[in-house]
Amino acid sequence: MDKSQRIIIGADHYGLPLKNVIRNYLIQKGYQVDDYGVNEETPVDYPDVGAKVAEEVGAGKYARGILVCGTGAGMAIVANKVPGVRAVCVMDPYTAERAVASNNAQIITFGSQITGPSVAEKLIDIWLESEFQGGRSAPKVAKIDGLDEKYRAQRASEQE
Repeated sequence: MDKSQRIIIGADHYGLPLKNVIRNYLIQKGYQVDDYGVNEETPVDYPDVGAKVAEEVGAGKYARGILVCGTGAGMAIVANKVPGVRAVCVMDPYTAERAVASNNAQIITFGSQITGPSVAEKLIDIWLESEFQGGRSAPKVAKIDGLDEKYRAQRASEQE
């Protein structure tokens, strides 16, 4: 199975029910889904799960990932801290499409307290069917990627 058919997902305890719906939906659609948890309602800090998923995407092991917490905002912030990762909190069809078409986002996030299961499924379909269009967006995405390198270099020189 090629990397585009593999999706990594994760959630905190608030996102658990929606994550399970998403996992099952993707499996029904023929995707291989690697679930990084959580798998019980015991409270967990969303950065712990979000960072693990984003690191796997940032390392190139997965082309796409999905994270779920209460609002989706916290997971997006965490994922965007990982070099090479572009994550977008998605709540509507236009953002789902543009997340990839304009921003080449490999990760989308959902808020389980904001987005219901059937809406999440529709947004996932839009996101998965979208392709990066390059064009005027390519230099902007390159600048975003360049920021990873810039700040990594700055931190390294500060630690010397």
